[in-house]
Amino acid sequence: MEIGAGSTIDDNEMIQVPQSMVYTNLNTFINRIYPGIGNPRVQDDQYFLKHIILCPRNNEVHNISEAILQQFNPVPNTEVYILRSVDSVSEEDGMHLAYLVEFLQQLNSSGLPPALLCLKVGYSVILLRNLDPGEGLCNGTRMVVLNARRKVLQCKIISKDRRFRGKVVLVPRIRLSPNADILPVLLKRLQFPVRLAFAMTINKSQE
Repeated sequence: MEIGAGSTIDDNEMIQVPQSMVYTNLNTFINRIYPGIGNPRVQDDQYFLKHIILCPRNNEVHNISEAILQQFNPVPNTEVYILRSVDSVSEEDGMHLAYLVEFLQQLNSSGLPPALLCLKVGYSVILLRNLDPGEGLCNGTRMVVLNARRKVLQCKIISKDRRFRGKVVLVPRIRLSPNADILPVLLKRLQFPVRLAFAMTINKSQE
């Protein structure tokens, strides 16, 4: 926790990581965590429930996810769904006309979906909001994409809970706002409340 907050620690508190656990090549690391990622036939519905890469920061999550997508093509020759958000600034701060759309779409935070979602059938995603806990749609639920339309995603839940495992659900496009102290503006983003789930932040994994 202290390291994450930027604090330093004494040398006698340092822990030596075994060399066998250190990977300097990202692709080698990805194939160690996701064996067979380049061959979708070896994967069952629960494949992505059994594997995950944890990162301290969101930009590292994004970079690792991009590297995984270079290898992972679950259903060849299928459509890439490009889903763009609609961003605006709350009128409460009186500056809602002062920000360019390009600036707003660059803003990001841990509880906010990206402005640009590029999804394909078979991609693993994680839900960022409680939508319907009784149906298994909770913050942190992991799913596999089955289909996408302008206002709704069709997904299949992957879960250890047998009540929801394999359940096909619909995820709507909703308006989201992060905590006011996270971003420099009061952002309102209309987007599907999901992120790619090949990697996630350590904080997100603890929620």
